[in-house]
Amino acid sequence: MGASIEGRGRRQGKRRRNRPMAEINVTPFVDVVMVLLIIFMVAAPMLTVGVPVELPRTAAGALPAESEEPLTVTLTADGRLLIQTSETAPADLLPQLRAVAAERTSRKVFLRADGAIPYERVVQVMGALNAGGFSDIGLVTDSDGPSFGG
Repeated sequence: MGASIEGRGRRQGKRRRNRPMAEINVTPFVDVVMVLLIIFMVAAPMLTVGVPVELPRTAAGALPAESEEPLTVTLTADGRLLIQTSETAPADLLPQLRAVAAERTSRKVFLRADGAIPYERVVQVMGALNAGGFSDIGLVTDSDGPSFGG
């Protein structure tokens, strides 16, 4: 009899140890969330597309956002002309603008020009934008510029 009681006690102990746990282990979940957070923090600055341009500084506020991403034309300090991120020759600017205007519903375009570019060149590109079908031209600048007493 002693052996059977001892054997029964062992079996009951095993059953208790093999029971499923009733609590959730959140440590792996927190680890995964932290890794994803770090990935997004590193990747987010790389998502901004643009060409490095030293924009002039003004005290003007930002324009309201629209549903369609506006077209961006950039004049760099070395004289290159870019539509979004693709470089274009000055002679091809007007035909490309007309083709883009035919596909878009918005007539808004942002002009980014380096501060070292002569004003005459900026106005020439603005004229080409207007002739290409874009009537709402926004000049992109950096804030923190002089407010001229305002």
